[in-house]
Amino acid sequence: MRVGFGLGTHTGAAADPQAFGALCDDLDRLGFDSLWLSERVNGSAPDPLVAMSYVAGRTAHLKFGTSVLVLPGRNPVLLAKALASLDVLSGGRVLPAVGLGAVDPREQAAFGVDRAERGARFDEMIELMRRCWTGDEVTFAGTHYAVEGVRVQPTPVQQPLDLWLGGRARSELRRCGRLGDGWLPSFCDAADVAAGIPVVQEAAAEAGRTMDPEHWGALVAYAKAPLPDAVVAAIEARQPDKRAADLIPIGYDALRARLVELVDAGASKFVVVPVDEPTTWRAELEGLAETVLPLQTR
Repeated sequence: MRVGFGLGTHTGAAADPQAFGALCDDLDRLGFDSLWLSERVNGSAPDPLVAMSYVAGRTAHLKFGTSVLVLPGRNPVLLAKALASLDVLSGGRVLPAVGLGAVDPREQAAFGVDRAERGARFDEMIELMRRCWTGDEVTFAGTHYAVEGVRVQPTPVQQPLDLWLGGRARSELRRCGRLGDGWLPSFCDAADVAAGIPVVQEAAAEAGRTMDPEHWGALVAYAKAPLPDAVVAAIEARQPDKRAADLIPIGYDALRARLVELVDAGASKFVVVPVDEPTTWRAELEGLAETVLPLQTR
């Protein structure tokens, strides 16, 4: 069981390079498994590829991932080379979780891909990127992407370089089983995880694949104080069958208890994300480290 720390789409943590550097140092020093970076054009979070490069150079042990990196709208060959290069230069610390992008039409327009094409483009990109990471000469002719005689080097240190997918809808679970190497849903409880794993496994089996039993995870948002009524209403409108308290634990002890529930449901990789950013990152990370990091196993 491993615990990583995530920054949300509207984080201000990277606005000050000294503060962001100190945050990375503290995560590494305290023993967090990884730092996860979100992607949103309209958010204040830094570009995740750029930020991961900074983390790679700043830290010695801390892994780093994307939660999630939007694929449609990017060049799959260039992205494959960028991730492979970063994996090599960091000594194998890249953890890419990828997705189709936000439902916000402004975000979709920024990536320049028609909403109706996102799924098909995503599927092709996964296949092409994986073939690029073999180091072999690649010729590929898909509906949306085509290359001839391309050889991407260097190849990733991690073989394979696993791609994690999120989502909780049945179609998303089945896509994860067909294409993904790990499942990282968000805004979920233990029942969601327990119900989702067999759906992913079934789709993987139908595709002639198997999922690593250690590649079930969850992104867990948490709060330090009771959520404002407006936030509660927004969460429960999005998931009317859940209470906000079922999805966002309040306080470190409740967060620890939620992680234990998720472990019992079958998950073992976690990204914890504060709903509200603290005034002092070091105190926040030390409080988390004292409460939840003892759950980690190697």
